[in-house]
Amino acid sequence: MTTTPTTEPSPTAPETVTHSARTGALRVLLRNRLAAVALGVLVLMAVAALLAPWLAPYDPAAQNLLVRLKPPAWQDGGSASHLLGTDQLGRDLLSRVIHGARISLLVGICAALLAGVVGAACGLFAGFRGGRFDRLLMRAADIQLAFPSLLLALAIVGFLGSGLWNVVLVLGFTGWVSYARVVRAEVLSLRSRDYITQARATGVKDGTILRRHLLPNVTAPLATIGTLHIAAAIVAEASLSYLGLGVPKEIVTWGAMLADGQLYLGTAWWVAVFPGLALMLTSLAINITGDALRDVADPKAYRR
Repeated sequence: MTTTPTTEPSPTAPETVTHSARTGALRVLLRNRLAAVALGVLVLMAVAALLAPWLAPYDPAAQNLLVRLKPPAWQDGGSASHLLGTDQLGRDLLSRVIHGARISLLVGICAALLAGVVGAACGLFAGFRGGRFDRLLMRAADIQLAFPSLLLALAIVGFLGSGLWNVVLVLGFTGWVSYARVVRAEVLSLRSRDYITQARATGVKDGTILRRHLLPNVTAPLATIGTLHIAAAIVAEASLSYLGLGVPKEIVTWGAMLADGQLYLGTAWWVAVFPGLALMLTSLAINITGDALRDVADPKAYRR
């Protein structure tokens, strides 16, 4: 009598996401109606940012003092040619809000990518190798966390000077710590797994282990943190622009529009309210989407 040997998965194979897990994750995401609405808002903002030159009815920098401080179209004195009204220089607010989405999303995404790459690399090496590099990295992270992020960003921008890419660099530098700490914690729990131990025992190079076995297992928390960091970077860029230390004035941003409109809140509320609403809705939608991604990344959510 012969027996058929059972096939066991190789302990050196990286953990993969099964079809049932992907189906469960999609089901969790789709049944969250709030997340679906938030995702729709983000899609609209992304489309507006990409197609701003074609969607905006006017040049965002074009001035016309004859129509300055025109109210929105639904108010007395408003005009259908300026749906959201005009600012103190007669510039169309709808066009400026649409173009402002480009800078806000660009800064948020680029800053999150920069912080994610730096933080993930530091966290992977620190958690996998340990030793002196791990201790130095964690002490550097503790020192940076001792400073409020916005104050640190203000100090660095004041030293480097304002500019689009300077703002991206500063926000990326001040945001790497959260990625590094989370990735390090995940790697510390994974490096003692059997497939990692056997891979090291059989002579697999450390770079291969990091790339094939560890990095795929930390992508879910990285995606969640990255989504939330985009919202934080958008708000930070608006704060810097509001203070005059962010993107140059000639570039349309929601923060600069808020700074321009603060003097007219009593007489022309729309100058500050509409860019503020765009900033709030975008940040809220990103945060809701990040929470939904965290639920999707949790295997327990598939069984609810």
